[in-house]
Amino acid sequence: MIKVNDLHKTFEGKQVLRGVGFTVNTGETFGIIGKSGSGKSVLLKHLIGLLKPDVGEVWIDDKLISAMSFRKLQRVREKIGMVFQFGALFDSMTVSENIELALKKLTKLSGSSLNDRVTESLASVGLEGTEKLMPSELSGGMKKRVGIARAIAIKPEYMFYDEPTTGLDPVMTDTINRLIKKFKTDERITTVVVTHEMLTVYDVVDRVILLHEGKIQFDGTPEDIKKSDDLVVKQFITGDSTLLLQESR
Repeated sequence: MIKVNDLHKTFEGKQVLRGVGFTVNTGETFGIIGKSGSGKSVLLKHLIGLLKPDVGEVWIDDKLISAMSFRKLQRVREKIGMVFQFGALFDSMTVSENIELALKKLTKLSGSSLNDRVTESLASVGLEGTEKLMPSELSGGMKKRVGIARAIAIKPEYMFYDEPTTGLDPVMTDTINRLIKKFKTDERITTVVVTHEMLTVYDVVDRVILLHEGKIQFDGTPEDIKKSDDLVVKQFITGDSTLLLQESR
């Protein structure tokens, strides 16, 4: 379980997060949406301990990670698989070496057990036989799937996805969405998805929050958000930039 209490963060005088609070229940897939600059990425960095709040708390499994030492935080991170927006693969390493790097850092696997885990994780995302390829030989969608394979290889209890379908065509977007659902169902992983794609929200998440100007504007189910009369919410999900202008007239 993840708990966020009254989170505040300011950079150079600008309030990016203003009293954000929510709970992600065990086994839930939780979506975070909002326009660019609304605080999504800053919030995600707090969840994995890359940033510490000015005010507020972040709890994972009843542990206050926002006040942890680096060494204790690393032990918590061993439970977390992170999928970055553009895959974040090392260009000088093969697909296999990219996955092995995470396994060597976060597990005690070695030898044949390490190789077996790499093979297993690539098979789970439909990329069997790509172990010796370089990132430059992969399509954008393949890089995303290698990123997922690397995250899932450590057998995490939590998966965090940062814009997992950005830049992908509709078919590959569907493929990534199916993988997110697959790992949630098969492995009972608690999942947080930061996205701007409403298709992903409708297809994947159990609950979603919408950030607006550093605050939570909406918190509910995908079905609830479709029915919302809030103009900020309606503008985001429809992409109609004139809605708030019409209201102000």
